[in-house]
Amino acid sequence: MIHPATELRFVNPEIGHGVYATEFIPKGTIVWVMDPLDRTLSPDEVKCYPSDLRERMLKYCFRNNRGHYVLCWDHNRYVNHSFDSNCILTPYQLELAVRDIQPGEELTDDYGYLNIIEPFDAFDEGHARKTVFPDDLTRHHPEWDRKLNSAYDRLGEVEQPLRGLLGDEDWDALLHICNGKSAARSIRDCFFGPA
Repeated sequence: MIHPATELRFVNPEIGHGVYATEFIPKGTIVWVMDPLDRTLSPDEVKCYPSDLRERMLKYCFRNNRGHYVLCWDHNRYVNHSFDSNCILTPYQLELAVRDIQPGEELTDDYGYLNIIEPFDAFDEGHARKTVFPDDLTRHHPEWDRKLNSAYDRLGEVEQPLRGLLGDEDWDALLHICNGKSAARSIRDCFFGPA
């Protein structure tokens, strides 16, 4: 489930829709949690769908570290790519805001950590990276880990509207990371593919 202070908006004809903050979302906020309504489909399950339906479905999926496709039921599936994303996926089946997100600002992910199948050229944002590759996690995980570690530090200080979707054990594990009692797993653990 995506953070409740978000809404779907039309961006432009080329991009389509995107997800925008309706309120201030501080760094360290959980912005998405895998919930029971999100679908996880094995590659074999995906193959069973007719090709036109499969193509539409895969447009809105990301792959987890087991190579299964995750299809979010809510507007989280419309979060767009940015090489300077303000949200980052974690190995804990949730995403964190890695910097403050202002009202009216678009929530973004770097598709490089979503186990894409084919490389694609992204919109030029003035970064050295221009293409998203299926193995970006193997190269860029140190940068994403640094951003996540900074966000984990704030986890216990900010309001967490999605806290109720986490079990007590999961929340306690996150608080241990926040309080420096244990190290966070690397986002590299989200990678699906050869080592």
